[in-house]
Amino acid sequence: MLMGEEEARARLIGPGLPFEIEEVAIRGVPTRVWKNAPASLRAVFLAAEAYGEREFIVYRDERWSFARHNAAVRRLAHRLVAHYGILPGDRIAIAMRNLPEWCIAFWAATSIGAIAVPLNGWWTGEELEYGLADSGAVLAVLDHERWLRIVPHLSALDLRGFIVARATEPLAAPAETWDEVLAAAPEEAALPEADIAPEDDATIFYTSGTTGFPKGAVGSHRNICSNLFSTGFAGALRLLRQGGLPAALGGEPVVSSALLSVPLFHATGCHSTMLPLFAGGGKLVLMYRWDPEQAIALIEAEAVTGFGGVPGMVWQVLESPSFHDGLLKSVQGIGYGGAPSAPELVRRIDRGFPGAEPRNGYGLTETSSITTLIGGADYRARPDSVGRPVPVCEVKVVDGEGESLPPGGIGELWIKGPNVVRGYWGKPEATAETFSDGWLHSGDIGRMDAEGFVYILDRAKDMLIRGGENVYCVEVEDALYSHPGVMDAAVIGRPHHILGEEVVAVVQAAPGVEVSEDELIAHCRAHIASFKVPVTVEIRSEPLPRNANGKILKPQLKNELFG
Repeated sequence: MLMGEEEARARLIGPGLPFEIEEVAIRGVPTRVWKNAPASLRAVFLAAEAYGEREFIVYRDERWSFARHNAAVRRLAHRLVAHYGILPGDRIAIAMRNLPEWCIAFWAATSIGAIAVPLNGWWTGEELEYGLADSGAVLAVLDHERWLRIVPHLSALDLRGFIVARATEPLAAPAETWDEVLAAAPEEAALPEADIAPEDDATIFYTSGTTGFPKGAVGSHRNICSNLFSTGFAGALRLLRQGGLPAALGGEPVVSSALLSVPLFHATGCHSTMLPLFAGGGKLVLMYRWDPEQAIALIEAEAVTGFGGVPGMVWQVLESPSFHDGLLKSVQGIGYGGAPSAPELVRRIDRGFPGAEPRNGYGLTETSSITTLIGGADYRARPDSVGRPVPVCEVKVVDGEGESLPPGGIGELWIKGPNVVRGYWGKPEATAETFSDGWLHSGDIGRMDAEGFVYILDRAKDMLIRGGENVYCVEVEDALYSHPGVMDAAVIGRPHHILGEEVVAVVQAAPGVEVSEDELIAHCRAHIASFKVPVTVEIRSEPLPRNANGKILKPQLKNELFG
């Protein structure tokens, strides 16, 4: 029989227990924190030295042990200090695809007190220039493709140098190849000394930037280590409720493996996938780019225990012609977030992956990934929920005046916890608009029930108002997803001179399924109120446009449809 969540939590978070909670002041605000969380990413790195020859990264035909990876981290860290003069607080940009060198650069920077600045690998040269200038980076670590994009912009930048991984041709100053930099370091280089406090800045992750210029969310060592501990708590809670004994309570350690299907420059990829695997001695399987057919092959070949990313990626695997129910037997959990998911996806996972647990979560770049989590029986019972907040996070739903609403009330979600970043780099006005007294104003519209389960209804800026009635896009999208002919869906507002906005949908049809606009409109009309039903549905065979984090680019769709 499944143990109740409250009972399981009590066995993990009480005084003297592994996930004990205490209150500390963060920037003057009393905040619940994990008492036993690592103090810094440097501490996480040093602890992982114990894994030795255990396999950490699989990338194409390369297999990296922890020993090989960590030796490269120490050598790069040595050169960052000795050759480039990097000091604590200096910004080091990382711009490349998901490569082993990305992880090495991240750990080398954060372990010496520098600030890692992951830049979007999909950005153009102009956008990369913006990120380098906005963050005040003093050094950039890139792959060759990103280097070629930034070359035309070098005259506008003032960096100490560029380290280029996997260069395919000779480089000229101010660039050096990765191999040259590491070859100049002692083979057995020690990690340079650094005194790092929990509140010291560790990262600047840029928001997706679907509108306006991206903003750099400044994450501290406590922010990221809190998220790491939250993922550990979630795993221990899950095992305890299923009748197992977590390693934190004396059980055997669970060694996981994961297919990384989202970019490392996204908080989900870095904080909630790479970091927990590194800290727990797990295996990270990297893909050069997302491809559902390759994903299936890698999961089989590497006996991957977990995969996910955003809901659309899970759908693509399930709908792949190479997939059949029960094929990928090694998979124990399928987790996703970062975009609304249809309740139907939970049922489809249960059919396709018998014995695997569907999991969903909610968070933002500004919350260092995780705020709420849900999985297993709870998720099957509430497939439209993103779960309850992890114990160190507080979530409230507020009205337009910032006043808390009772359970069931619909308003903006505000979030507080040790995972909430301090603000945006160099943007005090944007910081003041988004953060107050430790609370992040998420911009997401949702509700919370009496048991604390959170439901996301829409982004505030994406909510439609049709004739004075609020239309939450996710509700219309869920209705479309429930039709077997729909693989992906996006709902947007079309200006209307009387109603203000009309509801319009764009869908990607499922492979091999014939579906018409009239059929989808009739299907929606059978499931949702008439004012929410799309007046038109554009049906496409190709995927809908998404940014690197997997979110549908609704502004682009609006421009395509309405100009």
